[in-house]
Amino acid sequence: VQLQASGGGLVQPGGSLRLSCSASGRFFRVSAMGWFRQAPGKLREFVARITDDGRTNYADFVKGRFTISRDNAKYTVNLQMNSLEPDDTAVYYCNVPLDTAGDYVRLPWGQGTLVTVSS
Repeated sequence: VQLQASGGGLVQPGGSLRLSCSASGRFFRVSAMGWFRQAPGKLREFVARITDDGRTNYADFVKGRFTISRDNAKYTVNLQMNSLEPDDTAVYYCNVPLDTAGDYVRLPWGQGTLVTVSS
């Protein structure tokens, strides 16, 4: 099973980015998927999760700015990020969360995609 995150880049404060994660493997359709991030000098943290039937939950800091979605036919999970702030600067990863809070994940961490929010 491989997860490949993409879509990161440099964006100004207040801007938007859409991250995508492609997954191989039939497990995708029956698994919750999640986004995580790790800012420089900080621990990796949970961002958002979506279950196989589309239920979602988010970290408090998202504050309605991010939306997670999935396309089971294409084995992809997306993260639409709006109103980005400098504190959102981090490497973003996707993985399979084993619990609602994203404290445990199923797979080894992939390469991630870097999001830089700066003017």
